[in-house]
Amino acid sequence: MASSETTGPEPYDTTGAQPSEASGMQFGIFTVGDVTTDPTTGRTPTEAERIQATVAIARKAEEAGLDVFATGEHHNPPFVPSSPTTLLAYIAAQTRRIVLSTSTTLITTNDPVKIAEDFSVLQHLSGGRTDIMLGRGNTGPVYPWFGQDIRDALPLTVEHYGLLRRLWREEVVDWEGKLRSALQGFTLAPRPLDDVPPFVWHASIRTPEVAELAAYYGDGFFANHIFWPASHTRQLVSLYRRRFAHYGHGTPQQAIVGLGGQVFMRPNSQDAVDEFRPYFDNAPVYGHGPSLEEFTELTPLTVGSPAQVIEKTLGFREYAGDYQRQLFLMDHAGLPVKTVLEQLDLLGEEVVPVLRKEFAVGRPADVPAAPTHRSLLRDRERAEAERSTGDSDQNPETP
Repeated sequence: MASSETTGPEPYDTTGAQPSEASGMQFGIFTVGDVTTDPTTGRTPTEAERIQATVAIARKAEEAGLDVFATGEHHNPPFVPSSPTTLLAYIAAQTRRIVLSTSTTLITTNDPVKIAEDFSVLQHLSGGRTDIMLGRGNTGPVYPWFGQDIRDALPLTVEHYGLLRRLWREEVVDWEGKLRSALQGFTLAPRPLDDVPPFVWHASIRTPEVAELAAYYGDGFFANHIFWPASHTRQLVSLYRRRFAHYGHGTPQQAIVGLGGQVFMRPNSQDAVDEFRPYFDNAPVYGHGPSLEEFTELTPLTVGSPAQVIEKTLGFREYAGDYQRQLFLMDHAGLPVKTVLEQLDLLGEEVVPVLRKEFAVGRPADVPAAPTHRSLLRDRERAEAERSTGDSDQNPETP
């Protein structure tokens, strides 16, 4: 068994319980890694500047007391995070506590063997501060770049993930599928840290089949939640919760749910609106469409004071239930690094402490906390002890 008892980093800060274990929830940020011109200055950062800025933002997220930093995966301009595990390994060397994840890793166009290898290495380098978010990807040209057909997106998702699970859990894998060459006698190296695979989140913007896949395996489901109204997110999360219970993993409220969100804050709400408007209006994703006011009314985007961010984020529980992970998008649309770091200060000092406290109020005792490497290892050791006790009861030793 691989062990974390090495000279490497501790799996988690040992000074006390992690916030996610104490309150049940993790709070963090995710990035899409866009290289976008600042509409207020006309300056476009270089790719090198954008990558270094992402590292600085991740370090600041830990300093601000957040629990998670996640990076997307993109293989086309104007994005830079084409190698998420490389970026996360570099960040792991400069941090001690924050969980490092993806948002998302493309399960369709990445080979499952390489995903398994990369994330096992990242587990060891980070001391277990690693999980993974899997998604299909919706950029058509990426599929042929990696030898795949976008028409096979869902079959690739199911087949690749089935193989990935086996690679992390079995010492020797013999496997044959329809969309990838067969494996014979394959052994993953290195094995997952402590023989505990990274916790898996399945992410979707609009695909119910992804929610079904997460429910089938008892994994987490992350609703991207940044472009759609609450009614859409409610449907996807409700489907996942029902199917999670159908497959025998627990009650619907015990399903593991994560949500995305977008915020821009200033102490004065009108200052936030005035400052963010040019970035919103020119953003490559949602610019030149609905107005800022329309978008904030229809989607989770919040532009205003910390109090307004708190109020709207707490409202997510009304249609998603008690959930485990809340990630915010904060470094997009050409916002300067200085501004993003200021946003993280506000998030860490004025927003997240209140959210931790308020989300804990009325949270049922049987709703699980956000999974971590440490909690998964503890659960496995407990299960092994219970099995051992059961075997002993059935076959008592005779004197």
